Amino acid sequence: MTETLPPGEARLQAKAAPEGEIAAATRTLVLGPYLTRAAQRTAPGQTETVRSDEARLDEAVGLAAAIDLDVARAISVHIQRPRPSTYLGKGRVEEVAGLIKAEEIGLVVMDCALSPVQQRNLEKAWGAKVIDRTGLILEIFGRRASTREGTLQVEHAHLAYQKSRLVRSWTHLERTSRDFW
Repeated sequence: MTETLPPGEARLQAKAAPEGEIAAATRTLVLGPYLTRAAQRTAPGQTETVRSDEARLDEAVGLAAAIDLDVARAISVHIQRPRPSTYLGKGRVEEVAGLIKAEEIGLVVMDCALSPVQQRNLEKAWGAKVIDRTGLILEIFGRRASTREGTLQVEHAHLAYQKSRLVRSWTHLERTSRDFW
């Protein structure tokens, strides 16, 4: 005798199965770009409670594992300051590109908040999908939302997050001339 599931539960299970298979087949690099100790500043009167880079990277790997990603490698890199175009310096971007090609990585999880421009530039340079910490957490929430309301809330948050990343992506469809007559 088969067990009848509520409609919402059946939909979630049907949705999770293909996503889990895709995630398990995607080789992932977790990259932790952390500021050097000299570059980290604390506000006056604030006590310094800095977690180790290893603990931060372990947490990022755990988040990736929460959605069944195949984490092939996890590395931390030290940066003096984030670069506006790629977050990392040119040499570091090229070094990681070689690693991605050698290990056939399909997804890079950056343990930081990337701007839309930084994300796009890294995807072009590496030839792999790049998501930042916020995107990864939204994916986790999306997978674990069990009620209709929860699913809608996560979807709303995900769309608000993607909104800024879609700006200017369809400009090639705009008219070149504004004259209609």
